[in-house]
Amino acid sequence: MTSPRSTTEAAALNIVLGVAGGIAAYKSASLLRLLVEAGYRVTVEPTEAALRFVGQATWEALSGQPIAGGLWQNTHEVPHVALGRSADLVIVAPATADLLGRAAHGLADDLLTNVLLTATCPVVLAPAMHTEMWDNAATRANVELLRSRGVTVVEPDEGRLTGADSGKGRLPEPDQLFATAVAILRRAGLPRQDLAGRRVVVTAGGTREPLDPVRFLGNRSSGRQGFAMAAAAARRGADVVLISANSTLPTPAGVKRIEVGTAAQLQAAVTQEALTADVVVMAAAVADFRPVQVQPTKIKKNDLATDAPAPIALERTDDILAGLVREARNRVMPQVIVGFAAETVESHQDLVRMGRDKRAAKGCDLLVCNQVGGAESAFESLTNEVVIVSADDRVTQIARAHKDVVADAVWDHIVDVTAAP
Repeated sequence: MTSPRSTTEAAALNIVLGVAGGIAAYKSASLLRLLVEAGYRVTVEPTEAALRFVGQATWEALSGQPIAGGLWQNTHEVPHVALGRSADLVIVAPATADLLGRAAHGLADDLLTNVLLTATCPVVLAPAMHTEMWDNAATRANVELLRSRGVTVVEPDEGRLTGADSGKGRLPEPDQLFATAVAILRRAGLPRQDLAGRRVVVTAGGTREPLDPVRFLGNRSSGRQGFAMAAAAARRGADVVLISANSTLPTPAGVKRIEVGTAAQLQAAVTQEALTADVVVMAAAVADFRPVQVQPTKIKKNDLATDAPAPIALERTDDILAGLVREARNRVMPQVIVGFAAETVESHQDLVRMGRDKRAAKGCDLLVCNQVGGAESAFESLTNEVVIVSADDRVTQIARAHKDVVADAVWDHIVDVTAAP
């Protein structure tokens, strides 16, 4: 098994995860797990109030590190200065109204606020509180003051709060905060901008082939891995076009988005955008078949002559990936084309064999394969586990990780291909 280069780079980075005293502290345990699984070294600094919600043992077990403790512990190491100086990123989640106020006005009555004062790295604060507290003029002024100083204050989500209350003030989900942390590290040049000057086209989501105005043939793809590929490319400096098929995910920062529905629409869009692309990544789940005839009105049960519906005749859709490869061979400008394949197999060996066969049949530079259909299916999941097959039949396995981490690992391989003579 080969570890992704992005994980190796992450291991050299130190993150301080601050946790303030709010009920949303339980979500930060999941954020901590995502950061640790991505390879970052995370030191958790919970406030005294936060430890009333989630105990010390949980933070230490998940991080593999002792919690930073208070101002009066390990004083010979000067923790209130050392933590801030050594951090590559400080993220506080949740950041309560009280924590925002103390941070905005430079108060330092505990270790976490001391870290915020001494940190020279990027700082991210993720507020969580009741709507009235978030909307209060004092909180809004504190947020604006922090932002004016270069602190990233994440907008809270809307939704269920404590008890029966609902509104704006909910802590964003851990995977969103994880992606924000990774994006900020990338913007800070940690690690490098190795796609700067490249134009990248990524497809994502799942196509839908209509049966009638209501029904369609489709698949379970959420588009998460394709969106992660687009976001990672943008973080690494690329000019990115994302062709999205039926996904409700938000557009990654710095990415141009084109919406499509069917395989034919996706083919038209990617063929056009690929004309000037350095790299094309076909991460979308494209339908292999579509109905020969689309009914103009909804098919109703009471319109059928029998209890059984008439068979639906299907025809093949065009092989978009193979077509892109053929077109690329006719261009003077070199172009790297990456395919994705979701397979239902019983073993890793079967996945590798099918990946090699499919890469050879399509002719793409890299083929990324994952297993679907079982308990560990990549569809609609936050995590993925893939094998990457290169043109020389070399196979690299990327262990199960958050899809943002997998995306960077795939881009590491793409960069290697583009750099090859």
